[in-house]
Amino acid sequence: MATIFTKIINGEIPSYKVAEDDKHYAFLDINPVAPGHTLVVPKKEVDYIFKLDDQELAELNIFAKRVAKAMEKAMPCKRIGVTVIGLEVPHAHIHLIPINQESDMYFNKGKLTLDPKDMADMAAAIAKEFK
Repeated sequence: MATIFTKIINGEIPSYKVAEDDKHYAFLDINPVAPGHTLVVPKKEVDYIFKLDDQELAELNIFAKRVAKAMEKAMPCKRIGVTVIGLEVPHAHIHLIPINQESDMYFNKGKLTLDPKDMADMAAAIAKEFK
C-alpha cells in the first residue's frame, strides 16, 4: 500500500512542492515545527533512510543540500537544521528546518498551523531559489 508521501509525489494528495527531480521530491510539512519546515523524500518508496543503497542515500543528501541552499535564500534564518526521525511515516525522509536557535527544531513542542496562502508563498519563494 502506498505511503502518504507516495500519494503526495503522485499528485493524489496536494502538497506545497518546493523542488523535484526525477528521483526526489521536496515539499513543505503541513504540520511544521517552524515556518518553511520542508520534507525531502526519495520517489522510490523505502521504509527507512538507511535501507537506501549507498548511491541512493548520497543522491538524496545532495538533493537535500540543494533544497537547503534555496531555503537559506528564501527564508529568514541563521541556518537550515537537518534531522532524520522517520517514525511517523514509513517512507524515508529528511526534515530541513529554518532555525535561529536550537529550540526551533524541537519536535515535542506544539506544531504550527499556518495559513494556506503563507504556505503557498513560502513554497513559491523556495522553489524560485532552487537550482
